[in-house]
Amino acid sequence: MTLTQQPVARASAPGATSPPQLPRRRIPGLLNAFSHAFLVVWAALVVLPLLWAVVSSFKTDAEIFDSPWRLPATPRWENWARAWNQADLGQFFLNSVIVVGCALVLTMLLGSMLAYALARYDFPGNRVVYYLFVGGMTFPVFLALVPLFFVVDQLGMIGTYQGLILVYTAYALPFTVFFLTGFFRSLPNEIAEAAFIDGASHEVAFFRVMLPMAKPGLISVAIFNFLGLWNQYLLPVVLNPNPDRQVLAQGLAALAVNQGYRSDWSAMFAGVVIAMLPVLVVYVVFQRHIQVGLTAGAIR
Repeated sequence: MTLTQQPVARASAPGATSPPQLPRRRIPGLLNAFSHAFLVVWAALVVLPLLWAVVSSFKTDAEIFDSPWRLPATPRWENWARAWNQADLGQFFLNSVIVVGCALVLTMLLGSMLAYALARYDFPGNRVVYYLFVGGMTFPVFLALVPLFFVVDQLGMIGTYQGLILVYTAYALPFTVFFLTGFFRSLPNEIAEAAFIDGASHEVAFFRVMLPMAKPGLISVAIFNFLGLWNQYLLPVVLNPNPDRQVLAQGLAALAVNQGYRSDWSAMFAGVVIAMLPVLVVYVVFQRHIQVGLTAGAIR
């Protein structure tokens, strides 16, 4: 014979009141739903024009106007070849690769060295130098165009690769120094001190110890610099009038004007897609590195 325990109902004391029930917090849920809806709308506004441009680059001019929202009956790859050859986008593309590539290497080298010195060493004027670079991020480039033109002209570098590379480097340095200074501050100082104890010089400690540790931040800031420099239009228009040294942004503007007069809209869309392909590829391939680099400094 087994005994089973029956649940016993607890009687509340006479006159006792039940604890007040707190209202459910619905505001965070509403904010979350609103933020997701906003992000969906924003993604649609960004992605749909890009997809429309890609689809239009494979259409004929008649299909672009008669059925703008339909897929092409037959993909027209000759549109891309016509934009590449007639507008000489191949030379413009090569010029952009040379200028942006050299400027990116120079920016990352100088910016990482300066950011490391500002983050790790105390010297008179440290904060002044740092805030000068921070202030450089807020300075409008429009105000510097005229004096910048005369400076580059006095150096004999108007319309040359060297002049545009130096200007691109100076343009990207403030953001690079600002970003990497905070990142180097977040790195543990004990590892660098251990390297000094082992007999490493400051150069060895920087290039062999600190730079590998700062790899996520370096990759992130390099990607942001690449996106900004690749899409730069105002600086090369003012400082690079040489047709043989023009970059892709200038070539794309010339393509829009020429093909617009010829009513060759399919080739113009193909040129737009060719110009934005490197940016899309870099972002899609390295988007995880961007997230890691932006959060690594806060986690450590």
